[in-house]
Amino acid sequence: MFPFKLALNASTLFPFHLPVKQQMQVAAEAGYEGVELWMRDIEHYLAEGGNLQDLKRYGDELGISIVNCISFFTWAAADTTVREQGMVQAEKEMRILAELGCPAIAAPPFGNVDQVTLADMAAAFAHLVEIGRRIGVEPYLEFWGRAKQLSTLSDALTVALQSGLSDVKILLDPYHMYTGGSSVNNLAYLKSSHIGIVHVNDYPANPERATIQDKDRVFPGDGIAPTAEIASFLYQAGYQGYLSLELFIADFGGQTALDVAKLGLAKSKQAFSISDSREAR
Repeated sequence: MFPFKLALNASTLFPFHLPVKQQMQVAAEAGYEGVELWMRDIEHYLAEGGNLQDLKRYGDELGISIVNCISFFTWAAADTTVREQGMVQAEKEMRILAELGCPAIAAPPFGNVDQVTLADMAAAFAHLVEIGRRIGVEPYLEFWGRAKQLSTLSDALTVALQSGLSDVKILLDPYHMYTGGSSVNNLAYLKSSHIGIVHVNDYPANPERATIQDKDRVFPGDGIAPTAEIASFLYQAGYQGYLSLELFIADFGGQTALDVAKLGLAKSKQAFSISDSREAR
């Protein structure tokens, strides 16, 4: 059984240097229901004369949803001025996404967060969410395993609790759980309503955790990630949202973008399928 929906993060196709419309076309042809676009690609599309209404219409024609956007703005920066600039950037980008019908944007701990407490992050995130909900776009709280602050699922749960918001949505990623040392068992504390989207990937035993990089990620099921456990926790939480394939592999050999997308879809379905034994857990 496969109770989830599948999306393709455009990062997986970066080696092919495709414009945003082609990214969406490949995802749709491969069989994905959704796509995660990167703001830099959307902005490049606009700079080249594209318009948001046409891009939204194109997605509708393909039958694929823009389910989230990857961007980097300094919403949690230690410096007040930099943080305010980040909020301005976030508001501008969320207005673009609202026109596209994209419901969400990732909010990772980008920038200098070394001296920021989790309580400060919680207050800043509450402000970011207030801006987003006014526009109609939901910021997904993302933790990065190598960040100086907000590096674990526990940190994200703390920020969510201290934000004063009852329905914070967290972006989950096995790679960041691994590099930050998050316990997979902590997923048991999440309800479906608190999961915004799940990035799916895997990682090898070598390079080891201390030195592994984004480029070392592999397809789901090809590494040592506890994928079956993660799938089980998501299923038990009642999550039926998107699993989005996010890889940063630099070279896929002779494979085409469509080959890679189809392979990723098949491997994601296989790795995150729920067996009878998982259902009975």
